[in-house]
Amino acid sequence: MDRTLSMTPPSAPTPMRRIASMLYRRPNFYLLLLLTPPLLWFGIIYIGSLLSLLWQGFYTFDDFTMTVSTDLTLQNFVNLFQPANYDIILRTLGMAIAVTLFSALLAFPVAYYMARCCSERMKAVFYIGVMLPMWASYIVKVYAWTLLLSKDGVLYWFASLLHLDGVVDALLQLPGIGGKTLSTSNLGRFLVFTYIWLPFMILPIQAVLERLPPSVLQASADLGATPRQTLLHVILPLAVPGVAAGSIFTFSLTLGDYIVPQLVGPPGYFLGSMVYAQQGAIGNMPMAAAFTLVPIVLIAVYLSIVKRMGAFDAL
Repeated sequence: MDRTLSMTPPSAPTPMRRIASMLYRRPNFYLLLLLTPPLLWFGIIYIGSLLSLLWQGFYTFDDFTMTVSTDLTLQNFVNLFQPANYDIILRTLGMAIAVTLFSALLAFPVAYYMARCCSERMKAVFYIGVMLPMWASYIVKVYAWTLLLSKDGVLYWFASLLHLDGVVDALLQLPGIGGKTLSTSNLGRFLVFTYIWLPFMILPIQAVLERLPPSVLQASADLGATPRQTLLHVILPLAVPGVAAGSIFTFSLTLGDYIVPQLVGPPGYFLGSMVYAQQGAIGNMPMAAAFTLVPIVLIAVYLSIVKRMGAFDAL
């Protein structure tokens, strides 16, 4: 019996199938299409607005009429090196470096215990404890610290309970501290900055120590190294990328903050508060734009340094 085999001709590919096949054959073009929307957003909204702001730093501000003209000048950037403005830059830079170093000093023991010593349940408790302050309002935390550091606050009560009133008074008398109480001193401002940015230092260090192979520590012990030698010559060098990654946050966030300098510490401008004052109170947008360039340059230099320390690998 003869059988007739009928073959159905293949259907023509749909437009979507053609497009999918074309993108499959051209992966670089497909990647470009995926990246184009975010790159346009980043380039136009972020970079474009930033360049527009920096361009206004070349405008001229008339102190008599309090108006801005489009006459181009370099005087705003020259004014950054005047003694008063240069002092603001150094004050902000010194605070950012001090907060970063002290945060690293406090964060390392906590991060090491989280990564190497505690159980999984206790690690979850530590995670919640570290991240819980980040869920609260930033301004609420700063205002709470102004009460804690005031003359009748909890910190003074605790110091008197331990008979440490004289130590606190002696610290306030040190050069550069300023203020009659902790809430009106640079020491209080430093403590608030450290408290607020400390979680950003703990988590990157903990992530690096979490990935530390146990075999490395075992090899150090097998070679006769003491725990102190292992800490100094093995663990600390391997934790440097985490410290560098955390320092990106503590350094840059301190550098641009303007709320803490206004609410805590002695009168005195920081870079962030100076930008706010120039633009909001005076209306001198060109000078505010010139001050904006300073943290951008400082952070760019800092990022180039920590990149060599492997900070980006730990993020």
